[in-house]
Amino acid sequence: MLTDLVDDASALAEVDDPLEAELAGALFVAMSRAGGGEMMAAFAGAFIPAIEARGTRAALTLLTAIGAVGGEAEKPVTEAARAASARMRANSVPAPSWADDLAQPLTSGPFTRMHDDQDIMSVLIGAFQRAGRDHALMITVDHQHCGAAEQIYLLDAEELPTAVAAIHQGARQDGVSISTKKLGAPEFRWHVEQALEARAVHDEEDGPNDDAPVDAKLIDEEDGPGYAPLAVLTRSRLEALPPARRPRDATASGHTADRTAMDVLQQFAALIGNSGGPAAFGLDLPAARRPTPAKLPAKRKKSSGPSPIYQVKVSLRGAKPPIWRRLLVPGDITLNRLHQTILAAFGWHGGHLHVFDTAYGQFGRADRDLGHRSDGPVTLEQVAPAVKDKIRYTYDFGDDWEHDILVEKTTPADPATTYPVCVGGRRAAPPDDCGGIWGYQDLIEVLTDPNHPEHQERLEWLGLDHPDQFTPDKFDLDQVNQRLRTR
Repeated sequence: MLTDLVDDASALAEVDDPLEAELAGALFVAMSRAGGGEMMAAFAGAFIPAIEARGTRAALTLLTAIGAVGGEAEKPVTEAARAASARMRANSVPAPSWADDLAQPLTSGPFTRMHDDQDIMSVLIGAFQRAGRDHALMITVDHQHCGAAEQIYLLDAEELPTAVAAIHQGARQDGVSISTKKLGAPEFRWHVEQALEARAVHDEEDGPNDDAPVDAKLIDEEDGPGYAPLAVLTRSRLEALPPARRPRDATASGHTADRTAMDVLQQFAALIGNSGGPAAFGLDLPAARRPTPAKLPAKRKKSSGPSPIYQVKVSLRGAKPPIWRRLLVPGDITLNRLHQTILAAFGWHGGHLHVFDTAYGQFGRADRDLGHRSDGPVTLEQVAPAVKDKIRYTYDFGDDWEHDILVEKTTPADPATTYPVCVGGRRAAPPDDCGGIWGYQDLIEVLTDPNHPEHQERLEWLGLDHPDQFTPDKFDLDQVNQRLRTR
């Protein structure tokens, strides 16, 4: 077995992404952890020295991968592997091609927590970067099972927006409200450690499943690494973060009656529906029922004359006190152009996904998996043809900035006016990437309390020298119109 293990590591020495090596190491560490303390001692005291004794580059590759992962619980194995790796390097055994990249510092953030309004499930998301490569860990947490980690997903950076969008998409379809909060690294570490520990307790209480082969517990032929090696990788990532700090609003999880795996999946299905995310996550959930949208009306014909000017009120949902902008836009403005206009009106930077929810379907960046059609050719008067019509616009599926767009009235165009133009509003818009409405409320609380431990950090994040420069109650009409003219 040892021969096969080391021989397999020969190909691992030349992989492009060191994350593949970490996963291989995590699989080995998870195997040792699965057998308890005696097994870990055997791996550290027998297997690691036996691998080192082979003296080959493949052996060093495997030891380097093992030593790169794991947390406090796996130290006996990982520290033995690191010591063996150091001795082999000192004896001039050539290192794997990715060793230098793996030695680069690991940076992290942002961190996000998403949870449903019924406190059934939550999702913890952390982004990590090393040697110019980005990846993210997504941990689903079951709050009706003692807050235990249910699944861990390893995503490429480009997969993360689609995964988050899938959660929001399914939630909107199923009438589930999701709140999003940006976390600091210590808070994220606390939440994840609590979830991993609760899962470990339950796994220990449940005992081993002797009917399942060891391979099935560690790796899935279709989905790749199982929970155990991904938990090892996750603990390794947590070790690189500042010490855990319990959030002020966190509550301790208590043991409740166990549920079946199907119960868990059905509850989580309420969050992610059937919008493309489950496939990315390796979940095969029942399809959500989607209402059939009405047929999109035809565009205005040239023979019908110029389009009227729409006066629309764009209100940020959940904002208390209200935050809104009153805009004048041509009725034949495309939804994509309206998207750019709203970004300017609220001071959003852009760069995140968006969608318009209308009676005629959902329009944004065309995405078959999410069910979004392109907003480029569709006009406002097609989806909101009459006064008092209302559509919804969502920007940034992580922060989930939802806006209600109400058509207040229509008027003929004024030749002396350049459209679009803002004619009114209330309060400053929240800064981009601050964690949604919940995160914005938290930001205001932190900045108004000079004794808050995160006060200075948040000021620096906003690029402010003094808290008086933060004026959430101020609306600057001239500034908004300046942005509209340059957008």
